[in-house]
Amino acid sequence: MSKPIDLLATDFRALDVLVRVYRFGSFTRAAEDLEMNQSVVSYTIDKLRGVFDDPLFVREARRLIATQRCEEVVAEAGQLLERFSQLTANRDFDPKESTQTVTIACNYYERELIIPHLAHLIRAEAPNLKIEIIDSSYLGHDKLLRMEADLLIGPFVQLGAAFYTRTLYEDHYVCMMDPAHPKAKTALTMEDYLTLDHVYITYGGKWKSGYMQTLEQEGHEISIAMRTPSPAGIQSLIKGTGLVATVPERLSRKLGTGLFIARCPVPTPVQIQMVWTARTHASRMHKWLRDLVVQSARRM
Repeated sequence: MSKPIDLLATDFRALDVLVRVYRFGSFTRAAEDLEMNQSVVSYTIDKLRGVFDDPLFVREARRLIATQRCEEVVAEAGQLLERFSQLTANRDFDPKESTQTVTIACNYYERELIIPHLAHLIRAEAPNLKIEIIDSSYLGHDKLLRMEADLLIGPFVQLGAAFYTRTLYEDHYVCMMDPAHPKAKTALTMEDYLTLDHVYITYGGKWKSGYMQTLEQEGHEISIAMRTPSPAGIQSLIKGTGLVATVPERLSRKLGTGLFIARCPVPTPVQIQMVWTARTHASRMHKWLRDLVVQSARRM
């Protein structure tokens, strides 16, 4: 008869190992990050498989895939580790002395407009703090819950009570076109807008811009002449052509050099949000970080 598993013998180190294997999707990378032998990582995961009566990870086409039970355990374990870290850490956060890492999830818009200001503010106050910027794509909220990111910035709607949200500012849409475009002479009407040849930014095919949602709700359809996954380089696609792109106004200031900018007739605001979870809500460091994000947005 096998010896019963002592559930209370599971410690924070074991949970930390689990979280890192999940985060990196690799036993090897987790071991490197923890500066321990891979055999220790494997042994720890094997013990946790017994504790949770679940394989936790399975291999599929050479990839390490977390089970649903593992997803649940990691979500809870991450919060336990964060709370314990807060209990044992010095209650006073000194930016000048911090060597920690903050991970921010965002997309092209935020990397162009907000992150440069934010990075300068962080470096000025916390020169040794490390910053990791990751692509949020359309999975920003999931990346927060999976602890792949500490903070999410972008035009994201709050989803459920698991998230805290603060609106940074509101933007609006404009249309970028070549100065020689026939419609560059007068204000665009909705009738004009619907007949234009559009460059449509797909954002990877999973995110739909607010103006497109409004058009669909009102039963309108635009003529899409070209699709591109990102706003990067879009000015080169438009210049010298009859194509038109719809982008947030503040982004057009970066991308619209040499182009004509017209007010978009689709009255849809773009709300730029800052989103976080209970895991970092009470952390002094993350409160400091969120304050800097607000300062950065105001400087714009």
